[in-house]
Amino acid sequence: MAEAGGHWSAVTAGYLGWTLDAFDFFLVSLCLTDIGREFHKSDAEMIFTMTVTLAFRPVGAFLFGLLADRYGRRLPLMLDLVFYSVVEVLSGLAPNYATFLLLRALFGIGMGGEWGIGASLAMEKVPPRLRGVLSGFLQQGYATGNLLATVCYFLLFRRFGWRPLFFIGGLPALLALFVRWHVKESEVWQKTRKESWAGLRREILSNWKLFLYLAMFMMTMNLASHGTQDLYPTFLKRQWNFGVTQRAVLNGVSMVGAILGGTLTGWLSDRWGRRRAIIAALVGATMAIPLWAYAPSLPLLFAGAFLIQFLVQGAWGVIPAHLSELSPDAVRGFLPGFGYQVGVLLSSPVAYVEASIAPHIGYANAMAGTAATVFLLAAVAAWLGHERRAVRFGETG
Repeated sequence: MAEAGGHWSAVTAGYLGWTLDAFDFFLVSLCLTDIGREFHKSDAEMIFTMTVTLAFRPVGAFLFGLLADRYGRRLPLMLDLVFYSVVEVLSGLAPNYATFLLLRALFGIGMGGEWGIGASLAMEKVPPRLRGVLSGFLQQGYATGNLLATVCYFLLFRRFGWRPLFFIGGLPALLALFVRWHVKESEVWQKTRKESWAGLRREILSNWKLFLYLAMFMMTMNLASHGTQDLYPTFLKRQWNFGVTQRAVLNGVSMVGAILGGTLTGWLSDRWGRRRAIIAALVGATMAIPLWAYAPSLPLLFAGAFLIQFLVQGAWGVIPAHLSELSPDAVRGFLPGFGYQVGVLLSSPVAYVEASIAPHIGYANAMAGTAATVFLLAAVAAWLGHERRAVRFGETG
């Protein structure tokens, strides 16, 4: 059952929430070496703050996901938006590394809560025939946030430094007002919700096998995403000696590729099937690794950056629809988001491992070897699963 109207407001809210989440997360990636210089920390130690953010995301998915299935999607989403807005602003005021690390852990809780609620709310309202393409659009809020972080970094960093960039992170509090006034509660949730915590607990426990698969699958997908994105600005600085402007422009080009790839592959998944679209994108990404990591010239470096994110985030564009369709109605607020974020936790050391081995074997070798391995794992994980493309929510068991 998809709602006849109102799905655009829900998709917009989910898209903007994920955009602003990613905006803050990638500010750390872009400013990593400069924050580390102020706090007298190495690249690996600063990458660890991003690892901690990823590791705490399951906590947010667990807490806010339970609230979303028990009390509805809207209120937990608004609370989460306000919570991580405050943490983002405080990150810009951190006086030392220990405080910054603590705030990044708290931000991980907020970041982990937003995706599951926003995706379930949007996918439950979207007509099945549009679910794939709007899934791609929704998921590429992540790439849009990265792109916006790049633009702000390009325009503001050299004049103001890294701290004021985090103050922009107060904007999600305004998005909470949009949700309050323009987004209606999910009719699917109202029809299928459990009336007690005991009923919700039984429903969650009865789907433990599905949860284990989602966690394993999302671990491989997050290895593919974070293994190619988080350390990339540092790779450009260390391997190519790029300055602020060059890094910002190239990262921006790669995120344009991500937005286009995610939306197109999401649309193709409505025709090809979810798993087939994911696997095709990952196979293409594997073939693009040499151009991405070992480009012999600047134009080819730009082409490789665009292409790898077009394909990696193309695979990711299918995820909101695919996970929502696999999950039963009564636990759709909890199960996709928590499975996703446990996968994040399991994959969280990837950038730290890359940063640790890169000084010994080179950044290009570290990133290329990681990418080839994780793309293969993600393709196999997608193939091992099943799918329920275009299932009508609220009308089936």
